[in-house]
Amino acid sequence: MSEPALSLRDDIRHDWTVEEIRAIHDAPLMDLVFRAATIHRRYNDPADIQRASLLSIKTGGCPEDCGYCSQSAHHKETGLTRQRLMPVETVLAEAAAAKAAGAHRFCMGAAWRQPKDGPEFDAVLAMVRGVRGLGMEACVTLGMLTTSQAERLAEAGLTSYNHNLDTGPDYYDKIVSTRTYEDRLATLERVREAGIGVCCGGIIGLGEESSDRVAMLQVLANHAPHPESVPINALAPVAGTPLGDAAAPVDPFEMVRMCATARIVMPRSRVRLSAGRRALSREAQTLCFLAGANSIFYGDRLLTTANPDEDADVALLADLGIRVAVETRVAAE
Repeated sequence: MSEPALSLRDDIRHDWTVEEIRAIHDAPLMDLVFRAATIHRRYNDPADIQRASLLSIKTGGCPEDCGYCSQSAHHKETGLTRQRLMPVETVLAEAAAAKAAGAHRFCMGAAWRQPKDGPEFDAVLAMVRGVRGLGMEACVTLGMLTTSQAERLAEAGLTSYNHNLDTGPDYYDKIVSTRTYEDRLATLERVREAGIGVCCGGIIGLGEESSDRVAMLQVLANHAPHPESVPINALAPVAGTPLGDAAAPVDPFEMVRMCATARIVMPRSRVRLSAGRRALSREAQTLCFLAGANSIFYGDRLLTTANPDEDADVALLADLGIRVAVETRVAAE
């Protein structure tokens, strides 16, 4: 007898086919959530939700042309005010405040195509060391990296590097033309080789097909090891960007499907419910948690867009009986 489409597996795999992931993603929603919830409980504590705080340490003026991003220098009608790299002491004060508010990971984003070696990169290294000195996980997203830059970040104690794929390889050039999919994968390889954890996910609602979402998840799931963190974002349209007039918001059930599918094919990764969460009801967020999401960005801002109010997040997690992560998780594959 052939194996049922939704039977459980005990193994961590890195050889998923597109067809296998498509069958999972397109399964009846209740069956999908049940399978994801069961696998989630097998590999994770369902009451463990990591709260990560995100700060834009250098805003605007990015030479990339990502169609969704308010920080691109190509999109001049977004109304965004450009800001130079923040002073180290200011960033560390923000990190300390985030820790006091309950955040466990502090993420720092700079709108660069690729950082230049010199005083600004040295300042980022100091920020990383300072955040780690506070007893927090440190994550940065700086664009593409050279091998030596990845190694220096590792020496500074960086926990994780964020570099999202955005979408599947066949749709990618509809969103970004200033760097290739292979450029992104090369940076991820340098990060991994340096011994830094990988934070890599994507965005839904860019005009892609479900097949593009599945293709992106296949690329992520076939990395060995899997990314330690997988952000699942829904497009938050920004006026003045090419995708600012997106026809309709992402259906919450589509977010649930992505969280559940990511959990099934990457059982031990942190699946982070990220941008677009502000548009989700408490009930929709709860369904995402049930389906395997176990991390959120915490605080009233992401890099440049709004995020749910901190008090609302505290109340929701308390109502669900969920605690925040208090220890650094080490992937064990």
